[in-house]
Amino acid sequence: MIQDLNLSDINNLAYMVASVCTILGIKMLGKADTARRGMLISAAGTVVAVIAVFFDGRVLDSWDATNVLRNGFFWSFLAIFIGSIIGLTWAKKVKMTGMPELVALFNGFGGLASALVAFSSFYLLYTADGGYVYDLVHDISTSLAIFIGTITFTGSMLAWGKLSEKITGRAIVFKGQTIINAILLIAALIAMVIYVVPAFDAQTTFIAVITLASIAFVFGITFVLPIGGGDMPVVISLLNSLTGIAVAMAGFIIENTMLIVTGALVGASGVILTLIMCKAMNRSLGNLLFSGFGATDTASSKGPGAEPKSISVEDAYLILEAAQSVVFIPGYGMAVAQAQHVVRELAERLEENGAEVSHCVHPVAGRMPGHMNVLLAEADIPYEQLKTMDEMNPTMPMQDVAIVIGANDVVNPAAETDESSPIYGMPIIKAYEARTVFVLKRGKGRGFSGIENELFGMPNTLMIYGDAKSTISSLAGEFTAE
Repeated sequence: MIQDLNLSDINNLAYMVASVCTILGIKMLGKADTARRGMLISAAGTVVAVIAVFFDGRVLDSWDATNVLRNGFFWSFLAIFIGSIIGLTWAKKVKMTGMPELVALFNGFGGLASALVAFSSFYLLYTADGGYVYDLVHDISTSLAIFIGTITFTGSMLAWGKLSEKITGRAIVFKGQTIINAILLIAALIAMVIYVVPAFDAQTTFIAVITLASIAFVFGITFVLPIGGGDMPVVISLLNSLTGIAVAMAGFIIENTMLIVTGALVGASGVILTLIMCKAMNRSLGNLLFSGFGATDTASSKGPGAEPKSISVEDAYLILEAAQSVVFIPGYGMAVAQAQHVVRELAERLEENGAEVSHCVHPVAGRMPGHMNVLLAEADIPYEQLKTMDEMNPTMPMQDVAIVIGANDVVNPAAETDESSPIYGMPIIKAYEARTVFVLKRGKGRGFSGIENELFGMPNTLMIYGDAKSTISSLAGEFTAE
């Protein structure tokens, strides 16, 4: 009966409503036409959960009008205020090129928050008047939240540095790195056992928890160091999954349904996405994490290929004007140039000229999962024009022109022809099979991964050097001036 509900029941009901909103929102994110609505529904669920926090018995019991610093409402409102200011500022200022770094930062902060929740819960019990009380579920959840959350924080901060090019984006490896990581994991496991098993005194348990957090801090760095180049989207996906797991553990610690449900969803979806991306690269997760991809000079063992041939915008227009089928293949260069809107403009001019237009997106294009899809959706590219690699490759020989915008590894024929290449065996978009390939590139340098691209020297490839946005805009202008 409704009249029999107490405040705790209403609070739990609010968390359940928030959880359902989150689940529905995530489901709707799977389709371009419902993604925006799904985001709003998930956001509404989060608002409900935040409001419910203020009716939690532990927050209500913390009310202290005489000492504001001991008042839970004060700290909650302060956290919401600071977080809202930071979130709004980033949302307005961050560019699409900075989205991968921003996602890495969010992952890190989520992990740090979970670790701090776990440590504060442990410390509260450690300093209790009655002495530390062992609870198996609580202690396991606490140790995992501290370990995974801290790893996610330092690993995400390093990933942010690589993606924003504050440090080198190449893989960094050193002698004995795998052995060091193994030692750190064993030491962390020992610290967890000391904490969880009730055979040790409170002082030893406290030391074990501090040691566990310190090991996790170092391991997060050594875990991400050997990952670089084209593997960065995978590490972002994996770190996102780890954040979800840490959040779920924090939910068990403070008995919060919303955190448990959303954390489990993020953790599971992150693992699934990571495995999908591994499959797209035809590599195992262990190989991606420990191979040191991009750590050394990875030029092809075949020696220098043919000198790339360049072409002017005016000559490229003549080829496009006669084309009956054109496929755009975006990469991170499109994000750097912010060229997604002019891509749509050129696509519309091509369609008006009678050409069939497609956009082919590789699963690991860009520097985070779904990066190119987000950019193309932002430009209102028709969803039916978006093609997966598996859909596009069989029809590639029938394409008159393939326009590669800043993509590198995902169109590199070395993945199929050069057994010495680090990307050998990775499924690629077979742009080289198109009758003519335009590669839009700022200069003659290598891409983010540092691998030479054999496509650039192929006889049917023509390079158009310069800013992609300016180049595509000029091509669209040629059609308008016709």
